[in-house]
Amino acid sequence: MMTRRVPFQLLAVGIAALLAVGCSQDSSSTSTSTGTDSTKPKDAKAPVKLAFITNGTDPFWTIAKKGIDKETTEDPAVSVDFREIATGTPAEQKQALDDCLVNNVQGIAISVKTPAEQVDMVNAAAKKALIFTQDSDAPNTDRTCYVGTNNVDAGKQAGEEIKKAIPAGGKIMLFVGSKDAGNAKERYQGIQEALKGSKVQILDVRTDDGDRGRAKSNVSDTIVANPDIACLVGLWSYNGPAILNAVKDAGKIGKIKIVTFDEAEETLGGIKDGSISATVVQQPFEFGYQATKMMADYLRGNKSVVPAAKQVFVPTKVITKDNLDEFWTNLKKLTGKA
Repeated sequence: MMTRRVPFQLLAVGIAALLAVGCSQDSSSTSTSTGTDSTKPKDAKAPVKLAFITNGTDPFWTIAKKGIDKETTEDPAVSVDFREIATGTPAEQKQALDDCLVNNVQGIAISVKTPAEQVDMVNAAAKKALIFTQDSDAPNTDRTCYVGTNNVDAGKQAGEEIKKAIPAGGKIMLFVGSKDAGNAKERYQGIQEALKGSKVQILDVRTDDGDRGRAKSNVSDTIVANPDIACLVGLWSYNGPAILNAVKDAGKIGKIKIVTFDEAEETLGGIKDGSISATVVQQPFEFGYQATKMMADYLRGNKSVVPAAKQVFVPTKVITKDNLDEFWTNLKKLTGKA
């Protein structure tokens, strides 16, 4: 099967067009969504009503919203109900989906929090609307396409950075909101694959269910219980700052290495001052832009925008002190903080 990919770059506000995408061999397979052909607009300029549902609240989603805004500016006939829900529990996500369907939304892009538990929810919605997944996939559902990171590959990148941070090996602990989320499972898988045969020992994965206070206390408890811990790894955006602050409170900056994901401001600050070794960043701007544009095109009859593998991978990049300045400058432009 074919998987569409785009070259990595953090997009600034003025970028003018969707990046051309190429194809590469991929063995993934998914079901085909039934969608809502009965409500499909008949021409390329027809109004399209969409929704975008997150799996929680985070500055990460602010960047995704910028991508959505780019598409709706380029195509004013597209409207998007952006739902950044509190903690992204399955119940909250179902309520958001139901609300959107009641409001006759034609296409929905959702970051599925716990794919194994939400199969029925996604499949029921797919009978009434076009369903895309973004950020966290649900491949065993009737979703039509996934737009986001290849999280196994991203996990492998993180694994390589862990080995660089602690070349002699040692014990590490991983932290995430939910182990059941597709992106968490796949990142963990990638890290395990990268660390295979090394002297790095994964003790466990600690979860916080999106509770920021608990995210930090999990780290503090780990440091107390494991005085020989060598590296702490955050799999979700807010885990980086939680780890950083707990390590600071413990007076262990420099003694305990940190590797994390995403571009939270505190994480980037930690990269700059050397407190954090590396972070693997995604392109949430592209999640918003491409998912919105593709859904609109699909509903208008251009089904060729969805590749055979029903996945569009947006590459990730490792940010260290060496390439931080350029990345952070572009990020500030993108978020309007320049």
